[in-house]
Parts: sequence; structure tokens; C-alpha cells
Amino acid sequence: MAACTPDDGPRPAASATSTDGAAPNAPKNDGKRDGRLDERLDRTTILELQEEMKGKRLTSKELTQAYLDRIHRLNPRLNAVVTVNPDALDLARKSDELRRTGEERGPLEGIPVLIKDNIDTADRQPTTAGSTALLHSKPAQDAFLVKKLRDAGAVILGKANMSEWANFRSPEQTAGWSATGGQTRNPYVLDRSPCGSSSGSAVAAAAALAAVTIGSETDGSIVCPASVTSTVGIKPTLGLVSRGGMIPITSRHDTAGPIARNTTDAALALWAIHGSDTADTATADADTALPSDYREVLDPNALRGKRIGVWRKGHIGVDPDVDRTFDAAVQRLRALGATVVEGADVADSKDMMQKDMLPAVLTEFKHDLNAYLAATPGPHPKNLTELIAFNKRNSTVEMPKFGQELFEMADKTGGDVNAPAYRQHRNAATRQARQAIDGVLAAHRLDAIVTPTGVPAPTVEALDPTPFESSTRNSAVAGYPHITVPAGYARDTLPLGVSFLGTRYSDANLLSYAYAFEKAAPVRKAPTYLPTLPGRS
Repeated sequence: MAACTPDDGPRPAASATSTDGAAPNAPKNDGKRDGRLDERLDRTTILELQEEMKGKRLTSKELTQAYLDRIHRLNPRLNAVVTVNPDALDLARKSDELRRTGEERGPLEGIPVLIKDNIDTADRQPTTAGSTALLHSKPAQDAFLVKKLRDAGAVILGKANMSEWANFRSPEQTAGWSATGGQTRNPYVLDRSPCGSSSGSAVAAAAALAAVTIGSETDGSIVCPASVTSTVGIKPTLGLVSRGGMIPITSRHDTAGPIARNTTDAALALWAIHGSDTADTATADADTALPSDYREVLDPNALRGKRIGVWRKGHIGVDPDVDRTFDAAVQRLRALGATVVEGADVADSKDMMQKDMLPAVLTEFKHDLNAYLAATPGPHPKNLTELIAFNKRNSTVEMPKFGQELFEMADKTGGDVNAPAYRQHRNAATRQARQAIDGVLAAHRLDAIVTPTGVPAPTVEALDPTPFESSTRNSAVAGYPHITVPAGYARDTLPLGVSFLGTRYSDANLLSYAYAFEKAAPVRKAPTYLPTLPGRS
């Protein structure tokens, strides 16, 4: 939390561990039903929690209280949760009543969920993207995906911290830092980066501060934090989940997706939030893009007979623990009956990034953010120009660590998404990214591509110079799905993930491969909360 407040009036939101909110200081679970509930939360799945509630061995109120207690205890070390919902316990009581009367709403009935702080809720929580500029914004309605969560019975537990403005304010940005929530910490080693921008969502999932969390990704913002926190992260196909009510970077990349401790919970959450939204034309096919029942993808034999391409170029030879872990992952794929095809390397995206993607995204950011700010009620900057001025006036709070160079670059564009120059950049970037993935899939007759997600988490303040080629960029620009699943650890402590990539609407297939991979040899272990790595100088 920022120690001082802006000069324009807004003040930082109450911390999830402050004494301001009722929920963080509510009485702890009395343990009458199950005094071991807290210690079980790390390894209990949503399906198991539902069975306990159906069997009347647990209530949503007790479960919600257990998560609130856990946030109260762990969040001071983690800064993963920026606000808790003051109505969470009331929502849980309502869920319990609906269950008692046989009116369960869906597969998440009574399940507490944390959502990233760039996703609108029309309740008593702010939606800030980590910025004090939006502390008094008042979204007129829930984001479409939040409506879907509520329709499925979820209890909206609170908002997760994030890299301010989703890591799109400055190239020098510190992953996981925001003016409203402070610095999110990696729960495995606290001085290590949580990656960004869905830092709080991934850390909260890893530390079992909620049953499942929702993040968002523009380029790597779900899968990178998931990889370094030993969680499953799903970046869906663009248009599978509505973007309505999300604070944008660009509508051509942005998508929300779940982060969970296992593929089953992640799949369940994805099924809950996906669907067609008449206000978001990109979702026209979303209702039919997945099987009707998420359990259809939970097949431990899903990899048998599949052709899985191995992408090593740019990712191997950078870190010995990544090499070792990935080699073991490839051997596991073979043992599970997959035909492993070497040489399925996706083209380097560096040239596309500078030549076409960045110019396109800068234009889209100004256009999309201006539209969001203008449409959102409440006293706050109404466009990017006003937001830049706000940050300058409140630089002590908003810019103590880095500037706003990307904001200023974007504001210099016309923000015109009909301009020929813009359309040329966007079309070129999207075409190149799709060809990079689809070309490899077609050339090798592949069902999916597998590659290391990233390197071990660097220190929090490091602007990582590791020459590890992006595993996310082509999927992000193409609008294609990308799923990361825990694969191992560096120095027995720092999590490492492996990624499954595919073409448009291959989400269900990728999930089935991730599930089979996970079930064959689960590697995830609970966070250690070490202050630093042993032996670090």
C-alpha cells in the first residue's frame, strides 16, 4: 500500500489485511465441523469441496471464512489480495440457503473465487487496474465473466493484486507492483518475482487464498505468473471468454482465464466463464467452442497416439534446470503414448514485435482505454491524456519506481483503429503470428506444441536479461490458446512450467493433454515462503 495519497482526492483502497474491512477481521472459523479445513485447502479440489457441501459436512460460509482467515494470515507476506469483498460472507450464506432449498445455480455453487483487479464488479469493491486514479470509479455492471461466475454460484471473494495497468505503463515496470496493492511476492521464495501481470491471481491460487482465481493476459500475463508459482494457467483462445467489463490494453489480445492448483479446477472455471456475449462480437462462436461437459477433457489417456511437437530453439541452453525439467517432460510425453516430434520450433517473434505489434498495440491501447474510461461512471480520468496528467500530479504514489513511457507513446498515436497505417501493422502482426504456429502444426502434422514456459523466477527487482525467447508472444498476437502446467523445480525450490500450444479453439484438446501430463506424475508441492534462496550471496 502506498504510504501517501494523491492530491486529487482518491485514496488507496483498504488492504485485505487492514483493520478497515469487516471481512478480514471477522471471527476465525470455530472449527466445530472440521478444524483441519485450513490445512486441507492447499490440496482439496473444487469437486471435493462440492461433495462436502452436498454431504452437509461443510458450508459455503465456513469455507469462505476459512479463506478469509487464510488471507488475513498470509497476505501480509504476499500482497496477493488487494481487497476482500465486504459482502463475501453474505454471498456465502445465500449460497448455503440455495443449497438447502435445492436451488443450486451451477458447478461453482458456494465456491470462493478471487478475480484480478482489472475486471469490473458492480459491488462495494473498486476496480482499479492497480492505479489510485480509479479508486472511485463505479462500474455500472459486472463484467460479463463475473456475471457468468455468479450464475455458476461462485462467491466473489475479492480482488487480486496485479502489475499496475497490466504491465503496460513502462518498459522498466516491476512485475507484481501496483500503487493500490504494493509488491506481490512469490510464495515459494519471497524475494523472487511473481511475474506479471496476473501476479496476485497466480500467487493467491498457489497459496490457496481461494479455490480458484481469474487472471487476464495480453502477452504472457497468465502463463508466466502461473509457471513461476507452480500453478495451472489457461490463456484461452481470443473470443472464448468475453472481454466485456475488463480494463483493456488491446481488444486484439486481451482475454481472461483461470489459474488453479490443478487442471481439473482450471477446466471447471474455464467452462464457467466462457460463452457468447452479444456485446462482444469476438465471442460469437464461444458457446459451441468447448464440449458441453468439462469432464470430457479429463482423460488420463489423452496423449496416447497424439503427435506432439517439441519447441527447443531459443528455450534450451539458457538454464540447466529448465533443460533438465523439459527433457524429463518430453520423456513423460513419450511414456504416455505420444509421438514426440523434434524440431517443431516456432519462429522468433522479435522482429514482429518491434516492427508491427508494438505500433498496433499502442494505437489500440489509446482507443480501447479511452472508450473504457469514458464509459465508466465515477470521478476519475476520462481518457489517457488525463490519466498521464494524474500520474504526474501524483508521482510520489504512482511513479516511485518507474515512469509511464508506454502511456506517453500511446497518447502520441491517433488512437484510430481505422487508419490504414494501423491496419497494416495489425494485419501483418496477426498474420505472422498465426503462420508461425499453424505452419509448424501443419508441416509436422501435429496435435500440439510443447515447450518450456519460462526460466526460474528472478529477484523481484530484476529486469531479467535472460536470453529466453518468448514462449507466449505468437500465441498472444494470433489469439491462440496457451496452457502451462507445473513440470518441476529449479534448485528444488523455484517452480518451472511446461506449455502446451495450439491453434484457434484447440483449448479443449490442450487441456486434455495438460491433464494427462499432470496426472501421470504430479510434481506440484505447496509453497515454502522462504525469505530468500539458501546460500544466496
